[in-house]
Amino acid sequence: MALKRLLRYVMAALVFVGLFWALVRSYDTVREQEGSFSALLESYVLTAIAGYLLFFLVLLVIRYGVLIMYSFFDHIESLYKKREFKTARFSEESSLPMVTIVVPAFNEGVVIQPALRALTELDYPNFEVIVVDDGSTDDTYEKALAIARESLVVPIRVVTKRNAGKAEALNTGMTLARGEFVLNMDGDTKLSRNTLRVCIPHFENPSIGAVAGNVKVMNRENIWTNIQSLEYVEGLAMARKAQSFIRSVNIIPGPLGIFRKSVLQQVGGYDHDTFAEDCDLTLKMLMKGWHIAYEPLAIAWVETPSHLLDLLKQRYRWTRGILQATKKHSNALFHPRKSGINFYILWYMLFEGIVWPFSTILGNLFFIYVSFQHGLAVLLFYWWLQLTVLDVVAAAYCVVIEEEDPSLILYAVFFRVFYINITDISKAFASIEEWRGAAMTWGKLEREGKL
Repeated sequence: MALKRLLRYVMAALVFVGLFWALVRSYDTVREQEGSFSALLESYVLTAIAGYLLFFLVLLVIRYGVLIMYSFFDHIESLYKKREFKTARFSEESSLPMVTIVVPAFNEGVVIQPALRALTELDYPNFEVIVVDDGSTDDTYEKALAIARESLVVPIRVVTKRNAGKAEALNTGMTLARGEFVLNMDGDTKLSRNTLRVCIPHFENPSIGAVAGNVKVMNRENIWTNIQSLEYVEGLAMARKAQSFIRSVNIIPGPLGIFRKSVLQQVGGYDHDTFAEDCDLTLKMLMKGWHIAYEPLAIAWVETPSHLLDLLKQRYRWTRGILQATKKHSNALFHPRKSGINFYILWYMLFEGIVWPFSTILGNLFFIYVSFQHGLAVLLFYWWLQLTVLDVVAAAYCVVIEEEDPSLILYAVFFRVFYINITDISKAFASIEEWRGAAMTWGKLEREGKL
């Protein structure tokens, strides 16, 4: 363990040294061509775009800096809280509250059994499992029922209903739940054994309405899934960790979120009018004044798309769903005093969902144009380098904090060179089509059984 930790620090140090060298070399190259930059000032359009992109880059630096700072504060705070948990009310076995785990499942036959077997191995004395088969057309119900019959210690109930969508399946599970707390997960997810042990102590704070888990990629088998592994660690975990410091996580992930049942009932459960029911529910809770924490030690291992087309479909749906959820609560966008922290949360979501993808695409097109038109190819390289530096620094930080595989840092280069450009185009199309009101379907991904 100590050797692995040392390796992560060494790898991070090497990355910083390499980046410093690359920055110095690139700066020298740019400085040599300083005179040719006057071409950008000959056109008001080029000057305006260059000024905007510089402003956007400053915003990104601030964004990364704030997230790293607040996530580090949360990391330090969690180290101190581990000592407090030992004397907390939920530290005794007999005082641990009952938890109901709800597993909505639609055509999850290839992954439902390993997911349920992982639940039977959870280190927690008082919980039940409810599998809600949402009208599957495969053998999901039969396979779930087989695990329920095998389980002699953990009570597993399997119910089936007519297909009505994931939101309705989760609401059905909430209605049937006997626990004081409800853990909602996806049918293609494996939870770490300590999940309930580390999540429940957060509810010692009466203002905490839910706890978001840490989602990690299990099928790290090719360049697409490895880049997504980095994306989950850097783009999702770091953001949630930073938001957790102010108890305002903006999206409780579908693979792992644990709620007070009373809070779920108070906000009316899940709605059916978005393609991101988890984001919508989170915003409803935040608007009601509930705080939401993040627990990095509660890990949900998931199967991510291993093919480009499936990945683009997923990001398209995520983007449209988040925009739909944001639109439902758009009143908070224009009333900062009344909305409080929710005002900043919604604008942050719009920045990441709309401004960031369109700005990245604009930057690439702009610098490609000036490269061919004015011979400023070095600017295109420098633009990519600046963004890559931010990604690599964040990746190195997250690998150390999350105790992740150091090789993920190397994928930050691939992430910036082509991956983010492809997914940003998908997000841009999703934003345009959501604005136009184009029809869409859920677009469920086919499972490959990699759990």
